[in-house]
Amino acid sequence: MSINKFNPEGYFDPTPYEALMAIEEEAKKSKFKPLVYICSPFAGDIDFNISRARGYSRFAVAKNAIPLAPHLLFPQFLDDEDKQQRKLGIFMGLVLMSKCQEFWCFGSKISKGMAIELEKAKKRKMIIRYFNERCEEVERNA
Repeated sequence: MSINKFNPEGYFDPTPYEALMAIEEEAKKSKFKPLVYICSPFAGDIDFNISRARGYSRFAVAKNAIPLAPHLLFPQFLDDEDKQQRKLGIFMGLVLMSKCQEFWCFGSKISKGMAIELEKAKKRKMIIRYFNERCEEVERNA
């Protein structure tokens, strides 16, 4: 969109220019959706944890974010019970995490896999947000 500081007659007219620039800036903000890494338990009650991860992903969408939950993708073709495949899945998740703007950690307990992801997010100085199981943001001590 081309916004001119001058009106159609060629006179300097800053008021409409500033108003249109403000509208354009607001439109840019509303279109931006950060890519957020969804960190939540997988192992244990896998069906329950998958259901929760899907819910956390829907929550992120509702909050104007694009969720990335590798633990919903990689178990489709990797065996979490196989140590080598699990290690590969975690590695691939960490690579994808590097593309994210924020790291969202869900649940009251941090699993071993989550701890690896969380440590990497801290080393990368990512924005880290903590949520309980009901998707309420909570404070977390380092």
